[in-house]
Amino acid sequence: MDFEKLSSAVGELDEDTMIEMLNEVMAQGGGDAQKAMEACQKGMDIVGNLFEEGEYFVGDLIYAGELMTEAVDILKDALASGDGGGQTKARMIICTVKDDLHDIGKNIVKAMLEANNFDVLDLGIDTPPEKVVEAVKKEGIRIVALSGVLTMALDSMKETVDLIRQECPGVKVIIGGAPVSEEACQRIGADEWAHSPQKTINTCKAWAEAG
Repeated sequence: MDFEKLSSAVGELDEDTMIEMLNEVMAQGGGDAQKAMEACQKGMDIVGNLFEEGEYFVGDLIYAGELMTEAVDILKDALASGDGGGQTKARMIICTVKDDLHDIGKNIVKAMLEANNFDVLDLGIDTPPEKVVEAVKKEGIRIVALSGVLTMALDSMKETVDLIRQECPGVKVIIGGAPVSEEACQRIGADEWAHSPQKTINTCKAWAEAG
């Protein structure tokens, strides 16, 4: 399997080639499913870079997110039975915070988390702090990922983190999205921040393994 070709296919938004190659992985028993998913993630990095350079637009990002969701759907059985398949899935919450209606980044991160054996409860967009805390308590969640694209999302993130700290001590919170930074993370009181889906996944994996 030419994983560089697979990465390029995702980066070029070539759905037909991506599907053909992923189906080939599954037809061969799915042993390379994790490598294929990593190749798709590299393809998403290409998409992100092209967007930053002005060659791709929001519509391309949306389409890339749909491709990533499709890739996860094709590979999910093999991914679930691969490394860590015998372990209990780590459960977590993801949502776009109150007053923000964007879900492209959230959906991409969710798809990649699920590909990495997380059981993700998606609370959707425009999610008030009370709804997050209610779900944390009801489901016994220990990890929360908050997403936002608008600058005003930072205030909503702070409200949400403050309520989590008050009502659910010990829960880990990672924030992500365009306006997020190290400075914003410190002001909001989150445990970590990320601009890339892969950093979110690596952080959540470390938290899940630490219990």
